[in-house]
Amino acid sequence: MTEPSEDPGEPAGPPPAAPPAGTTPRRGLTRRRLLKAGLIGVPAVAAISAGGAAWLWATADVDTAGRVRFVNRLAIPPLATGRRDGSGRRVFELRARAGNRRLRPGRPTPTWGFDDGHLGPTLRAARGETVVVNVRNELAEATTVHWHGMHLPAVMDGGPHQPIRPGATWSPTWRLDQPAATLWYHPHPHGRTGQHVYRGMAGLFIVDDPAAGSPDLPGRYGVDDVPVIVQDKNFGDDNRFDESTPLIGGVGILGDTLLVNGTVAPYHDVTAERTRLRLLNASNARIYGFGLSDGRPFALIGTDGGLLPAPHLTDRVRLSPGERAEIVVTMRPDERVVLRSYPPDLGADFWTSRVTGGDDTMDVLELRAAGSLTPSPALPGTLAEAPDLGSAGGRVDRGFELSGFEINGRAMDMSRIDFGVGRDTTEIWEVTNLDVLPHNFHVHGTRFQVLSVNGAAPPPELGGWKDTIYTPRETPVRIAVRFGGHADPDTPYMFHCHLLFHEDLGMMGQFVVTEPGVLPGRPVMPHDAGHG
Repeated sequence: MTEPSEDPGEPAGPPPAAPPAGTTPRRGLTRRRLLKAGLIGVPAVAAISAGGAAWLWATADVDTAGRVRFVNRLAIPPLATGRRDGSGRRVFELRARAGNRRLRPGRPTPTWGFDDGHLGPTLRAARGETVVVNVRNELAEATTVHWHGMHLPAVMDGGPHQPIRPGATWSPTWRLDQPAATLWYHPHPHGRTGQHVYRGMAGLFIVDDPAAGSPDLPGRYGVDDVPVIVQDKNFGDDNRFDESTPLIGGVGILGDTLLVNGTVAPYHDVTAERTRLRLLNASNARIYGFGLSDGRPFALIGTDGGLLPAPHLTDRVRLSPGERAEIVVTMRPDERVVLRSYPPDLGADFWTSRVTGGDDTMDVLELRAAGSLTPSPALPGTLAEAPDLGSAGGRVDRGFELSGFEINGRAMDMSRIDFGVGRDTTEIWEVTNLDVLPHNFHVHGTRFQVLSVNGAAPPPELGGWKDTIYTPRETPVRIAVRFGGHADPDTPYMFHCHLLFHEDLGMMGQFVVTEPGVLPGRPVMPHDAGHG
């Protein structure tokens, strides 16, 4: 993350780098471009002439492969381990605030973030510890902080029912009780999540699990254990983030410029034979198909909820918004290789795929190996216990149909609890995308095991714990969800599509975890209990 600039006329940190080569790739179909083309003001698609349709097709993809000059050293988010208070709790401090970042030559870009005004520090704590996070809101509007992937009481979850008003501080506290994993935090205000995240509010939360033993994996933070927070942006002429919603596509903003840890055109100096990349798709809508530019395989070792049972050798990993993956890349001295997003398989028809990023190829990060590399041990054959919550056959406790901007025909209502589940129970859910649009599915406060995809056993990359999963069109995904020891009949967790445009338009629902025999209650609305 680049340093803030208090005076927009002065450079922030090192001199501004040259823009990536080919920084005028074909952009997404924004209202501004459609206006210039004379295609706005008529019903979308239906009234477009054959020539207009051809233009839309020709300009609907982004391709920066081989065109980015990697001239900026990858910023590494500061590692925060907090402090101990008198009760032995690990205490973190976060400030939500606005900032300015010199992301490209010219004017600094107004941003939002934590602490220094863009993205946030990587929080790190161990299983068994009790943590406290004091979040002070220095923005001009209310926000929230959701601990994505964390198992914790619903009242600490940071969803839309836990707003932090301007000038107020929220201090959630909980005991970490889950395996080692790469989690993240981001705002979750109802109807405005996409705007807050797009402006830059996101950070990693790494959970360690010393009691489980430590597999021999790269582990030097920022050296051979590297956070890779990927967001796509569009920039206006004044270097502000372009927040306009495309008229065509239906998924929200698809940017033509990638930021990694807040860095445009980044490179990372590799000093060890093996480097662990903790990939986070922190984009609003874009789905990535991560691979390496020379086609070499890499080892997928972890997903949302922690390590896989064993390393999976592959050359692609698809991540939809909110998903994470840990991969290990092996390099030789003096090599260079680019982490690239290839066109992801969206499971959609050719037109929908085209206008929702399915044909896009984007260079992400260059890895530059030194002339001499520190030896790294071979990856262990076993990493963690496999999930064992159920099997693909048998009952289905609940079904979820995703269509339009609704789930099961209902839009989000903060005053409505959709259902309750019993504490310490496991349910089998089946999620089906009935739409032409891409969707995914995220569940708060828990993790799940993927039992089947379209009736077949899940592929190895879905063999570990998940909390977010992509849902191809008309492809039922069956998951086993475990609800742990946090019961509260009045404070809901969310389930929703994590394409933030869809979430903000209502593609979300609420459930509560209750003690056996207790019925769901009534949510306390934010205007009754907002922090501050």
